[in-house]
Amino acid sequence: MKFVLASQNRHKLEEMQSILSAHGVQVALEADLGLQVDVEETGETFAENAMLKAKAVMEASGLPAIADDSGVCVDALNGAPGVYSARYGGPELDDAARYRLLLNNMRGARTRAAHFTSAIACVFPNGDTIEAEGICPGTIAFAPQGTGGFGYDPVFFLPELRKTYAQLTPEEKAAVSHRGKALAVFEGKLKDYLNRG
Repeated sequence: MKFVLASQNRHKLEEMQSILSAHGVQVALEADLGLQVDVEETGETFAENAMLKAKAVMEASGLPAIADDSGVCVDALNGAPGVYSARYGGPELDDAARYRLLLNNMRGARTRAAHFTSAIACVFPNGDTIEAEGICPGTIAFAPQGTGGFGYDPVFFLPELRKTYAQLTPEEKAAVSHRGKALAVFEGKLKDYLNRG
């Protein structure tokens, strides 16, 4: 069974593929099918944005499409950057500039509590949908640490592991991350769905 990942992000593809391949699901990026679907993320929640992306890519490809919308929500910033995580500070910023902006905006913050949220939506050509969500609590580090991962990983610190996401192996990250948790829920729902068919 082939799914299209509504993303241009190869890191997300690797995380999705490693989990879904166990169910005989092949995942391809939009670009691998010659598609580039620009979806305006107008949703107010991660779940709404994931569904918008999955629907648009399913319609463009005619294949089941899976989308993830995720971001970091920081208590001291009233939940920001939240759904704007990938666009925080404007489109000209890269990942490192975004997390430096976040660190700058947190100067003097009394709490560094934060959580990562991932919402996954899957839309099938027959109109069926599957949704899942995962949350990983943590804190924002005072400085970037580690070279792995992407996005805010170098500054998202897990106190119980005493490491940032960027210091975890891919296996460690999959076991504790917001996307790993969302994919575990999604995996169970997908298995039920495929068994019903």
